[in-house]
Amino acid sequence: MGPGIAEQLRGFRPAGAAMVHRCAVLQRSRESSLERGNQRAQDAGRGRMPRVMRFRWLPHAVLLASLLGLTGAACKGGGKQEASNTIRVGVITSLTGPQAAFGAAHKLGYQIASSEINAKGGVLGKQIEIIYYDDQGKPDQAVQGASKLMDQDHVAIILGAYSSETTRAVLPAVTQKSVPLIMPTATADNVVETGSPWVFRICAGAKAYAAAMADFLKNNGAPKTVAIIYENTNFGQANGKAMEAAAPAAGMTVVANEAYQASSPDYKALLQRVKDKDPEVIYYASYLLDATTLMKQTAQLELNPKYLTAAGTGFSAAEFPTEKGAGKYAEYTFSVSQWLPSAKWEGSKEFDDAYFKLASTHPAYHGMQAYAALMVAADAIKNAGSEDHQKIADAIRKEHINTPFGPIAFDAKGQNAHPVLVTQVQGGQYKVVWPPDQAEAKPVLPTPKWSERQ
Repeated sequence: MGPGIAEQLRGFRPAGAAMVHRCAVLQRSRESSLERGNQRAQDAGRGRMPRVMRFRWLPHAVLLASLLGLTGAACKGGGKQEASNTIRVGVITSLTGPQAAFGAAHKLGYQIASSEINAKGGVLGKQIEIIYYDDQGKPDQAVQGASKLMDQDHVAIILGAYSSETTRAVLPAVTQKSVPLIMPTATADNVVETGSPWVFRICAGAKAYAAAMADFLKNNGAPKTVAIIYENTNFGQANGKAMEAAAPAAGMTVVANEAYQASSPDYKALLQRVKDKDPEVIYYASYLLDATTLMKQTAQLELNPKYLTAAGTGFSAAEFPTEKGAGKYAEYTFSVSQWLPSAKWEGSKEFDDAYFKLASTHPAYHGMQAYAALMVAADAIKNAGSEDHQKIADAIRKEHINTPFGPIAFDAKGQNAHPVLVTQVQGGQYKVVWPPDQAEAKPVLPTPKWSERQ
């Protein structure tokens, strides 16, 4: 295994992005300098600058403005021409914080897509320029990012965020400003239940996850009891409630329903309560760090249900079955998934090859979802023939596009009908085990007890 995704990304830029990056740096420098000048003025006299300070600061401002003007002209041609050279696409994702692994996968997916689009001439004769905003996994930061991308960067469309919690937070802002938002990854179904005409989701949601896993269980041993363990956030709550609703139809009784605070170091008390209920199935809804901790502590407590299952996310991350995640403790876990490199959709192998070349690891579905989101956005802008927000949103509603993530089209709520797979970690790799027409391996059942594993 080579360097991690985040480390690989530090040195990677898609074709045609270097000049855009340099100009963005200059723009930030200009804004920073002006802000410092304004602050000095305020500190000196609430907007009235003493004569001596005015003359000290003015030559620097003139020099900086001259340099930026010259360099800006070299980058973009200056003035109105600057705005016409690129189409700006805003991206909100978690590049730092506890969900940074997913944000790194997102960034790779976006960059692979933008490289392909720009290499073919871009959209409407312009290159795609991605402007990233790191929400750090925090809803308030996601809202700030949406405001910046819309009000300062004047993007044509926004893609993001990563988590359901941060995605839900930006919906009011994009709706109020009438800017289209494509959601690649958020699974909580309430993100498409606001009635906003500006939001679109390409991934399947929590209800589809639970239905797929319940169908798998009903047709593979038909267990009678299930315990649900979920992160106490929008994502976790949505997936927990979805399984609680789906279980009875599959003949299962929910015997434990446990919420937890994310990033806790010790879940043994919670897991012991679940163990006391002796469920045949455990259904987890967790991000990567917690999925890793939960599995290791499940093993420590010798908690041995017949099925260890999950609502994707951390349990389906590329890192999960490796030493960067749960490693050997991930073995035999079942999880829902939305895409694997072995998917039969055209372009899947090519995406896997491009991703592996950059990250030295094979992708899970998170990177592919980002890739598909940008492909849909670019196609909609092309079909709209404009960067006008209303025309782009109208074009998205009419989308029927084939991608390596599968065919994409949106219903009246803005939801794409995407199929859900069930995978099992076998030999350190995700293998599709359900539905039968997509399966590449048979499920290993019942799950071997921890004490019996080598």
